[in-house]
Amino acid sequence: MASIANEIKRRRTFAIISHPDAGKTTLTEKFLLFGGQIQVAGAVKNNKIRKTATSDWMDIEKQRGISVSTSVMEFDYLPEGQEGEPYKVNILDTPGHQDFAEDTYRTLTAVDSAIIVVDSAKGVEAQTRKLMEVCRMRNTPVIIFINKMDREGRDPFDLLDELEEELQIHVRPLSWPIGQGAKFKGVYNIFEQQLNLFTPNKQRVTEKVAVDINSNELDTHVGEKEAERLRDDLELVDGVYPEFSVDSYRNAEVAPVFFGSALNNFGVQELLNCFVEIAPSPRPTKAEEHMVEPTDPKFTGFIFKITANIDPNHRSCIAFCKVCSGKFVRNAPYKHVRLDKTVRFSSPTQFMAQRKSTVDEAYPGDIVGLPDNGIFKIGDTLTEGEQLHFRGLPSFSPELFKYIENDDPMKSKQFQKGIEQLMNEGVAQMFVNQFNNRRIIGTVGQLQFEVIQYRLEHEYNAKCRWEPVHLYKACWIESDDADELDNFKKRKYQYMAKDIEGRDVFLADSSYVLSMAEQDFKHIKFHFTSEF
Repeated sequence: MASIANEIKRRRTFAIISHPDAGKTTLTEKFLLFGGQIQVAGAVKNNKIRKTATSDWMDIEKQRGISVSTSVMEFDYLPEGQEGEPYKVNILDTPGHQDFAEDTYRTLTAVDSAIIVVDSAKGVEAQTRKLMEVCRMRNTPVIIFINKMDREGRDPFDLLDELEEELQIHVRPLSWPIGQGAKFKGVYNIFEQQLNLFTPNKQRVTEKVAVDINSNELDTHVGEKEAERLRDDLELVDGVYPEFSVDSYRNAEVAPVFFGSALNNFGVQELLNCFVEIAPSPRPTKAEEHMVEPTDPKFTGFIFKITANIDPNHRSCIAFCKVCSGKFVRNAPYKHVRLDKTVRFSSPTQFMAQRKSTVDEAYPGDIVGLPDNGIFKIGDTLTEGEQLHFRGLPSFSPELFKYIENDDPMKSKQFQKGIEQLMNEGVAQMFVNQFNNRRIIGTVGQLQFEVIQYRLEHEYNAKCRWEPVHLYKACWIESDDADELDNFKKRKYQYMAKDIEGRDVFLADSSYVLSMAEQDFKHIKFHFTSEF
């Protein structure tokens, strides 16, 4: 038993989240560099650096320089000078773009902590606030990394005030920048109380020099003026902010803040070293029946994401399963709770974005890829025989709607399969109108339609075209009064649809129609999320 407890202690599973273009993928690249997974870091968009980022592996990601799907990466890491077993770090690099927010929200259900990346020039942006709300709902501890210090930006103290105000959380700086923009010299590590000076390098790890802050040596390295300013700033930081305590961070009351530049490798290692030390190991997961502790001897896990076509040569789907308790073993029989049948997995995989390797066992906190031949849906539970249902994977009501039509009648089979797999991935939602049997796709952003079209064409060899449909909202309906429900369906026959799971959905074409329906039918509940 000791070994399971030991394995749990080593695990750190976290997501990197932020507004688009704050630098998540670049930060992930640098983490992989320190973890020894890659020798040369790639860049998201750069003319001189030909290697693209490891976590952006889809064609569409490489073309546009944005992430559209969450990728999972893992590596072992031990900070310098420490003894013992290395930590096992599982990173989930999420898309920042609001159009793919669903994917990010779902990812947050499978991690134990999060790192929020903030652009030093722009401060807190809209998407960052939204993501912080999701973290707050689930009490997920967060660390904030203020990126792009090598560009001219705002004063660090102003940024800290904004973080407190906007994200409604106390902050405590654990590193401090020396200068900014063109005068940026490096970062002082408050957590370990030493100054590390680096030479900036975009693609490799460089040597660092440790300097005592009160010595004259500091003046020679960074210049007298900067050294004075650093000493004053640090005095102020200690005076204003309370001492850092690990417990208050783990209870999600305080967010530690780090400064740096992910592109030039400043401040990244300090963040990683501190993170593996203070971040929580896998936490208990709430199921409808009871709390599931990671130390429970029996295996449980849930599916939080499905990706189609990781390997373009095989039309296969992979379901991502988060292990919640016990030990996952290859070829062991597990119960699929929703279908009530026993399943075995002969080739479960571990990830490095697109590269995968077969794994024999996995422990709580790990993310395992299971080959999916159409048996999984997002939110499914796997157990060793126990009846369990994990909750907390909502889908939100979409905002944009279009009819989808098959553009090539010869390829209707590929079209069907493509739509089905992409919808199971959860990239968008499909409703079938009961009146004319046409398929309506609902998404949260415009970009989503382009991604669906692109992936249908390039991955499934099917063509689609979009036709406009005028709708305001889709809401799930339920009622205790069966007669009223029937009456509603008859009156609103043209606007009734079914979702993938066959639940009734009312498609309102304006806010007025929706509010009238709510007034006329008192016993019908209208829901804007699918979890009710």
